[in-house]
Amino acid sequence: MTSAYDFTATGIDGTPVSLSDFKGDPLLIVNTASKCGFTPQYAGLEALHRKYSDRGLRVLGFPCDQFLHQEPGDEDEIKKFCTLTYDVTFPLFAKVEVNGPDAHPLFEWLRTQKPGVLGGRIKWNFTKFLVNRDGEVVERFAPATTPEKLTGAVEKVL
Repeated sequence: MTSAYDFTATGIDGTPVSLSDFKGDPLLIVNTASKCGFTPQYAGLEALHRKYSDRGLRVLGFPCDQFLHQEPGDEDEIKKFCTLTYDVTFPLFAKVEVNGPDAHPLFEWLRTQKPGVLGGRIKWNFTKFLVNRDGEVVERFAPATTPEKLTGAVEKVL
């Protein structure tokens, strides 16, 4: 794969979603969790989505339960939690693994494009990958980096 747009994932409602549907749009791809200390970042991610979606930014949330079982619910529970608690309107996907032999191919690719401090692994929930309009990963942000601190980087890819 040579671009983020080459991947397909399962939407939170169970339907396949081709990331080529977002071709030409910058992407902010985030592995998320509902019971994590970083969970309040959903509000900041939604704010970025609302502020920049008219300029093409697509925030994509991928729930993951690989870190201390912090995403225990099923897709319906995750969707309800995100909608009711944070009024999330950006696309959410079915739960994925981001590390190890069962990692989703998108996250395998993202990790090779921007390895991070743990090399080819994702450290924790809310690791963020910024993808430009050509589908290339331009930046990786640590879980502790809040969405509010991404404004400058997002502006550059718009």
